Amino acid sequence: MPRRSLLFSPGDSPDLMRKAPGAGADVICFDLEDAVAPARKDEARAAVGEVLADPSFDPDAEVCVRLTAESPAVDLDGVLGSDSGNGVDAEAGTDDVRLDAVMLPKVESADRVDRVAALCAERGRDLAVFALVETAAGILSAQSIAAADATDALVFGAEDLAADVGATRTDEGTEVLYAREHVVLAASAAEVDAIDTVYTDFSDDAGLREDAAFARRLGYDGKLAIHPAQVGPITEAFTPDPEDIEWARAVLDARDEAESAGRAVFEVDGEMVDAPLIAQAEGILDRAPETDR
Repeated sequence: MPRRSLLFSPGDSPDLMRKAPGAGADVICFDLEDAVAPARKDEARAAVGEVLADPSFDPDAEVCVRLTAESPAVDLDGVLGSDSGNGVDAEAGTDDVRLDAVMLPKVESADRVDRVAALCAERGRDLAVFALVETAAGILSAQSIAAADATDALVFGAEDLAADVGATRTDEGTEVLYAREHVVLAASAAEVDAIDTVYTDFSDDAGLREDAAFARRLGYDGKLAIHPAQVGPITEAFTPDPEDIEWARAVLDARDEAESAGRAVFEVDGEMVDAPLIAQAEGILDRAPETDR
């Protein structure tokens, strides 16, 4: 399914976690990192694990947990309910936990992705890994990080990057534009999703819509949300217009017809169609709602 919108929900707030699916995001991410104070990490792990293990918790969305940079193994044991403490017990009820992906913060090398994938495998889970690049070293290593076998999405973190390099955040975002574009290139080269940074002012609907539209023009597949009110505008920005969907269908139908007739060249509405336009049409339908494909 598309990953147009990813909503963070604090891992130490069971009520908010249970309400999160109601926002309609494509991905729900329970946060053990920035949203949880250090003294509450253990409490948050237990709370996340309890929600994920609840049989009634089965949202129509991808379910993710953002691990901590320091203790991903401890996080996984707490969330999955492993009794071993060292990850060797894969029979600790982990199959009953609704978890589809993990997000790893402050990734600076492909080895970090490989290690967290191995930790998941030790616990009997094959989970997608969202690699969050939010430091100078992470941005410069984005290509190898995106190409890691377990990486399923590359996520850009502008706020931490600005702090890391000493940049001043501006409304225009020119101070992080190179990095923002670099992440898209790295993700595209590795054929994984690119998910854009948060828009921190959740009360600024117009600013969010403009920022999300710009991220889509850059080539991002989706965007992070820190408040349920941001989900709708973000999802809308990354959902193709009906006219675009109609054009994409026409292109792919014409392609199929041309292939069946043994023709390599064809046109749609007077426009010659080549491989880049076919790829563009396929991308539009990939982002379209299931009912419109």
